[in-house]
Amino acid sequence: MLSNKPFAALFLLALSACGFSPLYGGAQGQAASAGLETVQVQNIPDRTGQVLRQTLEQQLYTNGQPVRELYTLSVNYRVIQTGEGIQADSSTTRNRFNAIAAWKLAPIGNPDAALISGTATAMDALNIIDQQYFASNLETDTVNQQLANEIAGQITAQLAAWFRTHPAS
Repeated sequence: MLSNKPFAALFLLALSACGFSPLYGGAQGQAASAGLETVQVQNIPDRTGQVLRQTLEQQLYTNGQPVRELYTLSVNYRVIQTGEGIQADSSTTRNRFNAIAAWKLAPIGNPDAALISGTATAMDALNIIDQQYFASNLETDTVNQQLANEIAGQITAQLAAWFRTHPAS
């Protein structure tokens, strides 16, 4: 049986030759991690916003709550639910969830001076079957958590990329 180690080494060598470097690797990666630890996440309205805020904090703060906060992250988040598969009696057999988050990073004390801003989007769906109300709510909560995971991951990656080139002072 052949070993994959030579192929993996060749692949990594080819990646480094084209300028690829891991987001959290090296000195710039340490600056990105340190920068993420200085971001304060503002409150986000509604239950889905609370879920997103908790998920963002889990992804940003790898060493617990930040010791010093230099930046504030504000997020405008909404989840749009659309019924699909409409039956003759006007009931639906599937719900599509579209999540959209417009965010901006600003220095603490000066929220109008955005340093970076962006948009993150995610989409998910669930089938509606004849089930109890409680089970339906659990499925919806799971979809909302999955959307929050995806949105938070996109925001965290964009912030980390920015902190690689703009280390926290």
